[in-house]
Amino acid sequence: MAKIEYPLILVNYKTYEQAIGKKAVELARAAEKVSKETGITIGVAPQFTDIARVAEAVDIPVFAQHIDPITPGAHTGHILPEAVKEAGAIGTLLNHSECRLRLDVIHECIKRAKEVGLIVVLCTNVPEVSAAGAALNPDMIAIEPPELIGTGVAVSKAKPEVITSTLELVRKVNPNIPVLCGAGITKGEDVYAALKLGTKGVLLASGVVKAKDWEKALLDLANAARKWVEGR
Repeated sequence: MAKIEYPLILVNYKTYEQAIGKKAVELARAAEKVSKETGITIGVAPQFTDIARVAEAVDIPVFAQHIDPITPGAHTGHILPEAVKEAGAIGTLLNHSECRLRLDVIHECIKRAKEVGLIVVLCTNVPEVSAAGAALNPDMIAIEPPELIGTGVAVSKAKPEVITSTLELVRKVNPNIPVLCGAGITKGEDVYAALKLGTKGVLLASGVVKAKDWEKALLDLANAARKWVEGR
């Protein structure tokens, strides 16, 4: 199983046409190549239908984009945590701004994920929700102001106070939870700024998935992370 080391760059494929089917594997291989070259952990979160083929093709961390709080049985159309794990994912995103969940549902999802051994990256939108989420003991929290998602305007630059406030509140609840940040992350300088603020990495999507040259985009991000690591 691929291991998580920080800083982490986690690429969410969403449902972008640029990264489905064979292209999902191609992007994962580009991420794996850059990860090996730079020593920075890069994970990917492909479509559910591509998890198995991606996990079989690469040795980097593979995440699902969501799971449902169900057990094996009669749940047509739902995402079973055991199936995600069997397909090769080591973890899952939860509560992304495009797939919001109630707090009680998040609690049940985290419980089920832990039962099957999946890492949970809990997405949150504001510092206060981040603190509430930390009380549920996910493995990571990813703070993403929804108004900046996909804009190319990085949260680490446009709203650094959201990150610092989230870090402060999460640490009061559970200081052991790593915090990532996302929304508008597209360049290496965005990653460097995020790490400098105290995060353990970034969650991004279009900045990589829609890039004309995946490897070039990933190298820019990973080299910035490596620069930060070497400068500590």
